[in-house]
Amino acid sequence: MIKEKYDLIERYMLSCMKDSAHDREHVYRVLYNALEIAGSEENVDYDVLICACLLHDIGRREQFDDPKLCHARVGGDKAYRFLISHGFSGDFADKVRACIKTHRFRKNSYPESLEAKILFDADKVDVAGAIGIARTLVYRGIAEEALYSLNPDGTVSDGTNDADPSFFQEYKYKLENIYSGFITKRGSEIAENRRRHAVDFYEGMLEEVKESYEKGEARLNKHIEK
Repeated sequence: MIKEKYDLIERYMLSCMKDSAHDREHVYRVLYNALEIAGSEENVDYDVLICACLLHDIGRREQFDDPKLCHARVGGDKAYRFLISHGFSGDFADKVRACIKTHRFRKNSYPESLEAKILFDADKVDVAGAIGIARTLVYRGIAEEALYSLNPDGTVSDGTNDADPSFFQEYKYKLENIYSGFITKRGSEIAENRRRHAVDFYEGMLEEVKESYEKGEARLNKHIEK
């Protein structure tokens, strides 16, 4: 890809990225992850891959404003219109759109092309490990959700069966389970190398919170007159 085209696509991406959990740095990390994964594959169309990575989250604002919308579908269509309006071929624009539309896991929307599979994995790698923990905490903070919930008996829930959204609930529902969902061999390897960081953080935080409640309530009761 010539630099003039890269700069054009990058400027459009930057104009669309407003979400702090899905910001420009997330986009660059996904792009760099994708290039590492692509290095282990053959016959990759790097122009399609780079463009799709840069534009994969440009539909986030629309989904944030209307949660019923899917940012992958919105973003794919936005990318297609942008590329066509700036002289890219219909075939190229359609390949990029297909990659973006299938980068978000959905049972009826599986990535088919090699570039789409690489983007899918590169995006999921950024949910693994320590960076996945940090991004989740940022996003949960924006949504004003709790770090954890309490069980009916007042003990701290580990998030497994929680109905209310929280960081622990998101960890047990999503973060803990992403490692078996990769398509490419290299994507799976990268994520697996990061897994221990996420596990250590979750287990350490759970231990600290539980200890605080278990010992804190007993200490408090010594100072409360009945």
